[in-house]
Amino acid sequence: MMTQQSRLTSPTAITRFSSNAKRLLAIDRYIGAPVCWLLTGLRNIISIFRTKSLEKPRSILFVKLAEQGSTVLAYDAVSRAVAKVGSANVYFLAFEENRFVVDLLQLIPYENVLTIDTRSPLAMICSCFKRLKQIRNLKIEACIDMEFFARSSAIIAFLSGAKQRVGFHTYFGEGPYRGDLLTHRILYNPHLHTSKTFSSLVSALDADPKQLPTYALVESELRALPEFKATESENSKITDLLRSNGIPTGAPLVLLNANASDLLPLRRWNQSNYVSLARQLIETHPEMYIGFTGALSEQDQIEALVAEVKSARCVSLAGKTSLRELLVIYSMAHVLVTNDSGPAHFAALTTIDTISLFGPETPLLFSAPGPRSHPLWAGLACSPCVNAFNSRQTACKNNLCMQALSVAQVYTLLTSLYDKRTQPRA
Repeated sequence: MMTQQSRLTSPTAITRFSSNAKRLLAIDRYIGAPVCWLLTGLRNIISIFRTKSLEKPRSILFVKLAEQGSTVLAYDAVSRAVAKVGSANVYFLAFEENRFVVDLLQLIPYENVLTIDTRSPLAMICSCFKRLKQIRNLKIEACIDMEFFARSSAIIAFLSGAKQRVGFHTYFGEGPYRGDLLTHRILYNPHLHTSKTFSSLVSALDADPKQLPTYALVESELRALPEFKATESENSKITDLLRSNGIPTGAPLVLLNANASDLLPLRRWNQSNYVSLARQLIETHPEMYIGFTGALSEQDQIEALVAEVKSARCVSLAGKTSLRELLVIYSMAHVLVTNDSGPAHFAALTTIDTISLFGPETPLLFSAPGPRSHPLWAGLACSPCVNAFNSRQTACKNNLCMQALSVAQVYTLLTSLYDKRTQPRA
């Protein structure tokens, strides 16, 4: 029988949210907006009879439902919350398939990570009500909504019972309507890296709500991410997996992740580019092995790309690992090339050098932290075209921003990183 941990990190679970993304966005828009309006009216009525007395909170709940990659960027924010109230008093609410990433941050006790089941709309609604009841019983004093203008998270923050509720508010901007359900309404700054944006939400708890949205983020230094450590049995298992797929033990390994999630297909670098890159690396580096990674739903596509490379030193690993096992492979490999997607952020928790390809979004806001993160971005005049204000939707039908990144450009950077890792120092 599949354990809870294996079910959460299985290849099927990894892709569950992306397959439901459009449905969830529609629910958030067409149901979330009127609910926010109704609850705002309720809040205005309640405020007539309730006096405002906000003290420093003794417990904090983070609401970050979706996007596994950006959850990694919340590391500094969660660290600051732990410093304020202690790890035992920090809680995190996420979709079930994202809890693995929260656990990787090694900041919050396992039992304090609360999850919502997304296997079906009915399961999600029922699970959400169960979690809200649990949260209200915990009597959490502050709730930090880290979603960018999602209505569902604002509703959860209001219904949590927390006296202090921090999150983004549109003011006179173009962000989606999410009512007036927060006590600490923050103005989203599209020029601040997401890690610092998340940290600013925690700092807002120290600010007078009457002064908001103007306040200072005093500490600008971000905490370094924890390094993922595989167990001896995990290393042995992945070594066997690689060997069974034709990669000898200890062979130099480069990983290519050819697909982004279905949430934003325009982030994809052309698949033929990955094939050309693999062929060139195989030709110029006779000792190197190439592994194409991907989710279970991408397995057939990835195997077709590997067949195009036509080399025994190029194999498909798509759908053959859990998310945790994928991190073990990252720890064994030298370089990863990936579209702007979750793997770029997961890799930041390991020792691998990562080349992340940006187009519709910008690395100035979303690049993974750390010295082993190497973003490439053409910086066209129309890029980035998706952001927090437009729910990451775009009218673009032709991703020239990704097409502007050449195979030669990626190859040059990759071989430079690879040589530094494999060649002995003078």
